[in-house]
Amino acid sequence: MPDKRELIRESIMRDMSEGVMTISFDGVISYLNPAALHILSRTEEELLHKSFGVCFFDNEANDDFTQAILDAVYDRDRTHDAIVPYFTGTETKQLRMVTSYLTDGAERVGVIVVLSDMTELTELRDALKAMERIRALNGQLELRNQLLSETFGRFLSDEIVRQLLETPDGLALGGKKRTLTIMMSDLRGFTAMSERMDAGDLIAMLNHYLGEMTEIIQRRNGTIIEFIGDGIMAIFGAPAPSETHAADAIAAAVEMEARMEAVNAWNAKRDYPVLEMGIGLNTGEVIVGNIGSEKRTKYGVVGSHVNLCGRIESYTVGGQVLIPPLTRELAGVELEIAQEMTVYPKGVKGELVLSQVTGIGAPYNVTAKVRDTKPQALEKPIPVRFHKLDGKHGGVKSYYGGIVAVAHDGAVLDTGAELEVYDNIQLEAGGKLFGKVMERTEGGALLRYTSIPAGYEAWLKAITTK
Repeated sequence: MPDKRELIRESIMRDMSEGVMTISFDGVISYLNPAALHILSRTEEELLHKSFGVCFFDNEANDDFTQAILDAVYDRDRTHDAIVPYFTGTETKQLRMVTSYLTDGAERVGVIVVLSDMTELTELRDALKAMERIRALNGQLELRNQLLSETFGRFLSDEIVRQLLETPDGLALGGKKRTLTIMMSDLRGFTAMSERMDAGDLIAMLNHYLGEMTEIIQRRNGTIIEFIGDGIMAIFGAPAPSETHAADAIAAAVEMEARMEAVNAWNAKRDYPVLEMGIGLNTGEVIVGNIGSEKRTKYGVVGSHVNLCGRIESYTVGGQVLIPPLTRELAGVELEIAQEMTVYPKGVKGELVLSQVTGIGAPYNVTAKVRDTKPQALEKPIPVRFHKLDGKHGGVKSYYGGIVAVAHDGAVLDTGAELEVYDNIQLEAGGKLFGKVMERTEGGALLRYTSIPAGYEAWLKAITTK
């Protein structure tokens, strides 16, 4: 049974005064709406699922019309817009023919031909009638654009859809340099989580989470570039330029962290695990535009500041929003800063001071809770073996130490191994337990867990009750 959106589309197509005809690249007519049949003075039985050539080539009076259609089918590098004569058998009409691409996913499979009967318009001498006709045509154009917008809107932001519909070169490859703010977010421990969850539950949980985050990003004037598994990449300040892109991005990030409480409440009702998200922002000059090939294109950004944003995000733990100095400076509004940290990311000369943002003032007025869970000391240390991580990969060398205090999301590790702040390590603790060094104290290295294995709680209980 067709869904509501499909019924709405069919209603719009049925009521349009413009004719719509689709033709696959093998020349077969695959769709005609009632207006197209009326304009062409043909029946559905004569045309639908028939070869275009067989249906129209026998009438020499329509050579211009058939040639225009053939140009659209065989010239796949551009769209077409032409006014051509069409002989119905009793009268000659002046038809405006506009073509676009029929796609299946990212692949072009045919052409969409929109036909408008311009005969009356070309013959009109009365200015009032001409204006009324133009207004009616504009109304039909708005309906058609609405249909296209609804079709593409699930996959692209409103701004990108608007650019594709309104800009003549909206689909052209190429980009422009622009200073904007980039956002990258990631769920902590999602890979391990996906290995132990039912596929249907995992997708339901992920779709709900991404839906909640998408609503916030788009409401704060952000454009989602892509979902990378559980990660989100978005930009603020393009395609529509904005003077407030840095503040908008910070407000979106803080609100996203605040929304995680509601997301996890939804998860708890379905016995889904608790999710934690880290967000990194960066501001700088990048190249933004349509990137790819003629067969597959995406709206995206490239440049060193994109890479740096990824590195900033890698320093976060669950619940953190980290921003560099330029993003903080350009925000131009009051920010709540929980802490500052100095890092030395690859590809950056010297140090970089990152700020953990927990709130943003007027006109946004958004805050997120900061979790401060202090590890509780154990009666005796728990001996553990661990490896240092280089990126996503663990080293061969094993190190040893003892866990001297634990919390639900972290621990204190006492070890003679040299550990630097923001080092990532993997421990054997009921499975592969991943953590990040947040601080070095006299008591040891304060760890914040970034991925907890399913067997951790049982392992901890067994160890501490011996």
